[in-house]
Amino acid sequence: MTAGSRVPASDGPRLLAFDGRRVDGGLYLSVDHWAQHLPAPVRGAVAAFSAYGLGLLAVLMLAGWWRARRGDSAAMARALAAPLCVVVAFAADTLLKGVLREPRPCQVLPAAPTLEACPGAGDWALPSNHTVIVFAGAAVLWLVDRRIGAMAAVLAVAMGASRVVVGVHYPHDVLLGAVVGSAVGLALGLLAARAGTVVERLGRGPLRWWTAA
Repeated sequence: MTAGSRVPASDGPRLLAFDGRRVDGGLYLSVDHWAQHLPAPVRGAVAAFSAYGLGLLAVLMLAGWWRARRGDSAAMARALAAPLCVVVAFAADTLLKGVLREPRPCQVLPAAPTLEACPGAGDWALPSNHTVIVFAGAAVLWLVDRRIGAMAAVLAVAMGASRVVVGVHYPHDVLLGAVVGSAVGLALGLLAARAGTVVERLGRGPLRWWTAA
């Protein structure tokens, strides 16, 4: 499916469980109209960031692990658990999507061609996958190292905003994604600290380079 293509509006309501158009469909259309008037290089940069920006989260997680090597065992346990926290947040998001079954706005609203290809029918919108993932990672990294966590938070906000600008999510998809991701990331990050004793034992064995400076 090419950028801007969409399922006919008549197909949306038949599958609909949650109608996002009534929440902030007007705001989505306003953002879509604004995005179409951005300079072409800016549109391309936003689309590229929205599609591939998750790689920056992996870089920040690596930086968090490196900083945690000079911290205590609880920080290292959280740094090592960060990828797992993201996976759990993604799983929770997938379950919510299956319950809410909200069609993508680019499928059911008369928007201009979107900056990113509109997903097909059955690829639900609420919550935003990308937003859940980055906010979960940012929440855990905030517990590991405040500076890296702050950078991850900026990345999370930018990613969430980009998902609306490229046309594949309503603003409320992003807001719920931020709530779900932050909640899961914080909860699991706090629990991960309990594995500090395991990290301490690893630090006295052959894996000590990976868990301590």
